[in-house]
Amino acid sequence: MQYSSLVNNTENDKLRLRLLIILGILSVVGMALYIYTSLLPALALPFLGLIAYWLFQDLKSFYWFFILTIPFSVQIHLMGDILSTTLPDEPIMWVFVGVTGLIWAHNKNLLPKWYVNHPLFIIIVLQLFWLIVSVIFSTNHILSLKHLLAKIWFLNAFIVFPAWVIQDKKDLKKMAAIFTIPIVLHSIFVLAWHYKLDFGFRESNMVVKPFYYNHVDYSTILSCIFPIVIGTYQFKKKNKYLKYILLGVIIFLLPAIYFASARAAILGVVFAMFIWIGLKYKFTKWVMPFGYLLIAAVLTLMIYNNNYLGLRPDKHENASQETFIDAVTGMFSGKDMSSMERIYRWIASVRMVKENPITGVGPNNFYDHYKNHTVSSFETWVSDNPERSTTHNYFLFLLVEQGYPAMLLYAIFIACFFARCQNLYHKTQREDYKIFVSVLAMIMAANFVNNFFSELIETHKVGAVFYLNIAALIIVDNWIKKEEKELKQKTTI
Repeated sequence: MQYSSLVNNTENDKLRLRLLIILGILSVVGMALYIYTSLLPALALPFLGLIAYWLFQDLKSFYWFFILTIPFSVQIHLMGDILSTTLPDEPIMWVFVGVTGLIWAHNKNLLPKWYVNHPLFIIIVLQLFWLIVSVIFSTNHILSLKHLLAKIWFLNAFIVFPAWVIQDKKDLKKMAAIFTIPIVLHSIFVLAWHYKLDFGFRESNMVVKPFYYNHVDYSTILSCIFPIVIGTYQFKKKNKYLKYILLGVIIFLLPAIYFASARAAILGVVFAMFIWIGLKYKFTKWVMPFGYLLIAAVLTLMIYNNNYLGLRPDKHENASQETFIDAVTGMFSGKDMSSMERIYRWIASVRMVKENPITGVGPNNFYDHYKNHTVSSFETWVSDNPERSTTHNYFLFLLVEQGYPAMLLYAIFIACFFARCQNLYHKTQREDYKIFVSVLAMIMAANFVNNFFSELIETHKVGAVFYLNIAALIIVDNWIKKEEKELKQKTTI
C-alpha cells in the first residue's frame, strides 16, 4: 500500500496546504527566535518544515535520503550527558512519527491486512505491548519511558514505513545499496587507518569514530552487510565487470571483519553461512530449537552444584589484551577481561531476575540493580562499569528488564523467522526471490549471534538493520504468496 493510496487527492491537497501554512509559521517563528536569542538551533524550525513538505511530496525519495543518513549518523550528548541522540537520523524518526499520525488521522487502515496479519508483525506488536507493561511496573519510570519512546519511533521508521515504500524488488535492492555502499567505502578508510596503527586491538575502537560507538558496533554492521554483498554478487554474476568488483568487496570484507577485532562478528559470519546451507538442505528451521536446548543444557550444568565457579578468573592475570589473537586465546584461559566481565554480568542477571521474573526491573534499569547480585570472584578491573553498559546478552537483557515474557517472545520470534525463511525458500520457484530470502536469513543469523554477546538492537545502526530485515521478509513473503496464486491460476486455466 503506497502513501498515495492512503490519502485521496482531495485529502492530499488539504495536507499540503496545511503543511505550507505550518512551514510559513515555523519560518517566521524560527527567524524571530534567532533574532531575539541569536541561537542557531532556532533556524532548524523552518528546516523541519521543509522536511515535512518533502515527505508528503515524495515519501519514497525522502525515505531513501533517511536510509542514507544512517551510516553517517553520529551520537551526541545533550544537557550534560543526561540525554543523547544520533544526528541526523533520529530527529528524522521523530518527524516520521508525526507523519504517521497525520496519515492515520486521514486513513485508519494504516497498513495492509497482509502486513498486519503476518506472524512476525504480530509478535512485534506483542513485544511492544509487553514493553509497555514492563514500563508501567518499572522501578524507574522516567528511564523506562525514554526507552519506550525510542522503541516506538524505531518501529515506526523501520517496520511501518517500509510497508509504504518498498513496492517491488527494485526498491528492496535500492534500499540495500543505499545503506551498504557508504559502509563499505568507510570500511576501506577504517582498515587503512588501522593498518597504519599496526592493527592494534585497543586502536580498533579509535579508528571507527565518530560513526560508530566502538569496534563491536562497527564489526556487527560489517557482518550484517556481508550477506547483502553475497546476494548482490549472485544477482550480478552474469555482468562481466560488476561480478569481479563484488567478488573483490567480498574478499575485502573478510579481513575487514577480522581486524575489527570482535569475535562475535566473526562467529556471526560463520553462522550466517551455516544458515545459508541450512536453507538449501532444509534444516534451518531446526537450528534455533536445538540451539535453545543446548543453551538450556549448558546453563543447567553450570548452575548444578555451582559448577560455574570453576570459570572464575585469576584477577592478577586478567587484563585487556594487546592483540586480537590474545583476546581469542585469553577467552579460553580465563585471562581475557572481556569474556570474564560478560560472565560476571550474566551471573548477576540470572540472580537478579528472581526478584522480578514477570515484568523485570523495567527498561533502562539494569545498571541501577545488578551490582547487588554479582559474584565478586568474577570481578574484573572494568567492573566499575563507568560507561553504564548492560548484560552483553540480548536474552538476558530482556529477561532482567522486561521479564520472562519478553525473553520468550524474542526466542519465539527468532525461531519463527528462520522457519519462515526455510518455508519461503522452498515455496518459490523464482531464483531472485530465493536470493532475497537467503540474504535476509543470513542477515538475521549474523545479527542474532552479535546480539547473543551484546544488546545492539537498541542502537541506531544495528537496530535499523534488524527491523528493516524483518519488514523486508514480510514484504517478500507477500510477493511469494502472489506468485503462488498466479501459478495456481495458470494451472486451472
